[in-house]
Amino acid sequence: MRGRGRWQWAVLSVVLIGATMSALDVTIVNIALPTIKREFGTSLALVEWVSIAYMIVLALALPIVGRLADIFGRSFLYNTGFGVFVIGSALCGLAPGIGILVLARSLQAIGAALLQANSVALVTQVFRSRQLGRALGIQAAVQGMAMALGPFIGAMLITFAGWRSIFYVNVPIGIAGAIAARFILPRYHPTHEGMKLDYLGSCLLTVGLMGLVLAVNAAGSAGWTSPLILSELSLGIVCLAAFTVTELRVKYPTIDLGLFRHYTIAVGNLTALLAYYTVFSALFLLPFYFEQALHYSAARAGTMLTAVPLSMAVIAPFIGRACDRVGSRVFVIGGSLLLALGSLLFVFSRSASTPTVLILDMVILGAGLGFFTPANNRATMAATPRDQLGLTGGLLNMMRSLGVILGVDISGMVFIAFGSAHATTTGSLHQNPEALAFSNVPAFMEGFHMVMATLVGLSLLCALFSFFRKDGPHLKSHGIEVASSGIE
Repeated sequence: MRGRGRWQWAVLSVVLIGATMSALDVTIVNIALPTIKREFGTSLALVEWVSIAYMIVLALALPIVGRLADIFGRSFLYNTGFGVFVIGSALCGLAPGIGILVLARSLQAIGAALLQANSVALVTQVFRSRQLGRALGIQAAVQGMAMALGPFIGAMLITFAGWRSIFYVNVPIGIAGAIAARFILPRYHPTHEGMKLDYLGSCLLTVGLMGLVLAVNAAGSAGWTSPLILSELSLGIVCLAAFTVTELRVKYPTIDLGLFRHYTIAVGNLTALLAYYTVFSALFLLPFYFEQALHYSAARAGTMLTAVPLSMAVIAPFIGRACDRVGSRVFVIGGSLLLALGSLLFVFSRSASTPTVLILDMVILGAGLGFFTPANNRATMAATPRDQLGLTGGLLNMMRSLGVILGVDISGMVFIAFGSAHATTTGSLHQNPEALAFSNVPAFMEGFHMVMATLVGLSLLCALFSFFRKDGPHLKSHGIEVASSGIE
């Protein structure tokens, strides 16, 4: 038993290598976008796809990769993820132009999906219920720390080694992770012999989600009545409707819709989307608030923003351990209420708010996510049948990624709509809605406050859904029994 205990923590260490790489690359690239734009002489709209392509491909690939893991083995695909991520990173560093860089980032995102879809499932597979929350809390903390340090590490690498180094740094880390994974991760024996991938369902899901995400992403500039936007929305809706029909008929669906009959699994995925929508909507607008309304420097704004992921990283391990003792429900609800409180405090913020008050608000937001993430992951994975851990892990990560994408896109549209409306009523003559929203501080604050008010409502909705969950400190489920240890 002592050997098994050491082994399961070794498995967590390997998982943390992949979690750190994939989380770091979400934020480390953003700091390099201005430099990449200058070097390639490209437009802002095009260079943004270096970041957008990664997030979209990651979100689309996660549920499919999760299902593949349940078929071919989580350890095998996790190790494959290291290889794909290393190759994608090397190609990013070697990219001669913006087009190749975007394609290489897409390949990198597939590697990240292989890592992220299997990380939670692997941890759930090897840890018993009394330690599962602690392990998931540590994982959440490491991911939060990686996202917090991403801009700082990126800035240092760009300064001393050039922007290409932010991709090359993944190569030795990924190789080390692949070697460790080869010898440490557990062997996996499929519980459904003959299980196959639903190719038609996977294609319909990918095209459907891509249509909706691209429509929402471009609607702010093109308008909802644009023929292109309407076409993308129609394609997305039709494909997702066809996907639903297909999944109900095939023997081995890409997403077993029957999982969502379990309230904890269904709500776990929905609230993951709402929670990450809330936090990343705030993180998207706060830099503009600091620089536009408070006139802070970019360096000062960036430093202050680390309060969110750092507070999450500090709190998550303790919450995860507490979940093992008293259950997850109270912490999911508490985290949702903290997100609502943090958003509410920003509703009452002013153009003269002090740094101390603002940092406190961001600490509350980060604490909310630190309460929510390990508790929600534990409850959702513990309710999942063992043979579908990969699928549920992929879905959870997909919903979080969709929350990030939709949070940025929709909050941006809400901000521009209300900010520009306020500017118009005060007599501004600008014609561009985005210029109107940024035309003066009162207009900016109107849009900012309206976005934060919507985040309060979404966080309270998250708490309401979570209130009806039923779990305890020691959930009895197929999901948290220890599988084959891999130790002879």
